[in-house]
Parts: sequence; structure tokens; C-alpha cells
Amino acid sequence: MNFQHLVDLANGSGGTIYGMLVVMLVAITVIIERSRFLSNMTRAGAQLIRVLQGSVDGHHEAMQSLRQGHPNLPHLALLRAAQQAEGAGGRNTLDGHLEEALMHEVPRLDRSLWMLDTIVTLAPLMGLLGTIIGMFNAFRVLSDQSAAVEVTGGIAEALVATGMGLLIAMIGLVFLNFLNNRVRLLVHQLETLKVMIINRADLGRKVTDRVGERMAAAQRDGSNQAEH
Repeated sequence: MNFQHLVDLANGSGGTIYGMLVVMLVAITVIIERSRFLSNMTRAGAQLIRVLQGSVDGHHEAMQSLRQGHPNLPHLALLRAAQQAEGAGGRNTLDGHLEEALMHEVPRLDRSLWMLDTIVTLAPLMGLLGTIIGMFNAFRVLSDQSAAVEVTGGIAEALVATGMGLLIAMIGLVFLNFLNNRVRLLVHQLETLKVMIINRADLGRKVTDRVGERMAAAQRDGSNQAEH
């Protein structure tokens, strides 16, 4: 099978094989770009969560250290929202700011995956269309009584388009499920980070309240002693 034969196969499919090559190129591009992005974000997010687990105020330092290497890290949006909401209200206010930031970041995670999802469905249909066109061409020679071998060969060649479409769909489906799992992991990290920030903010307020109560009690004791 040489290059000219491949060109003849593509031409015999009515050009659908050329279209499937373009679809395959788009799928590969989406797979590579999303795999790199989601893998990098997952690793950086896990690192940030480990830092926060060891410090109440560690998110300030973690944001500074991760901002250089991962400026597009979605977790940083939650930390920025926590800083902006600091001192603006209680737990509900902070929770609202974090939820808003999270909702803004989620669409970035599954960006372009709709294209891969479409390709998984579209590729077999394009392959089937190419096979039908190829079979039309094969059956044209039926008027010749000695063309049985040529018809059989034409049908076999027409089935190449269906096989190609199914192959593209299977590869796309595997990576689509892989990338969707990565997105779910990242969303889980963001939800975990949100809860951690709220819990640490509550802990900081409780510590501040206890210190304030002790200072007020000490002032009252001093006033009572001064009166006596």
C-alpha cells in the first residue's frame, strides 16, 4: 500500500477521510493541551493543599510562592477571594465570596472538552458516510459481468473509512473519560480548599475572640482592684 493508493482511498470516500484526518488532528490537539494543563494544575493544587494543612495563615505564603510558577492556577482565585473578604463579614460572607470565585474558575477546567465529546460521536458517522460513498462507487461496475472481484475489492476499501472513524472515536473516548476524571479531581480540590479556608478563618476568629475576652477580663479585674 503506497501513498497513491491511500490518496485513491480518500478520494473514493468522497473526501470524508480527509475530513476525518482534520478531526483527528483537532482531537490530538485538545488531548495534549488539556492533559498538560489539568496535570499541572492538579499537582500544584495538591502542593497548595499540603501547605495549608500545616498552617492557619499559610495560604498567604503559599499564594506568593505558587504565583510565580503557576499564575493560572485556579486555586489562587479562591485565596485571592479569601483575602478580599477578610474582615468583611462572618462565615457566610466568606463562603459566598469563595463560592463565587469557584464558579468562575470551573468553566476553565473543562474548556474544549466539548470538542472531544463531539468528535467521539462524529467520527464514526463520518466513517459510515465515507463507506456508503465508497460502496456506491464499487457497485457502479456491476454492469460488467466480470467485475465481481473489482466489486469485492471496492467494498473492502470502502470499509477503511468506517474502521478509521471507529478508531478515532475509541481513542477519543478513552482520553475524554481520562480528562473528565481530571476535571472532577480538580473540582474536588477546589471544594476542599474552600472548606479549609473557611475552617481556618473561623479558627482565627475564635482565637481573636478569646484573646479579646481575656483582655477585657484583665481590664475589669484591674478596674475592680483600683476601686478597692
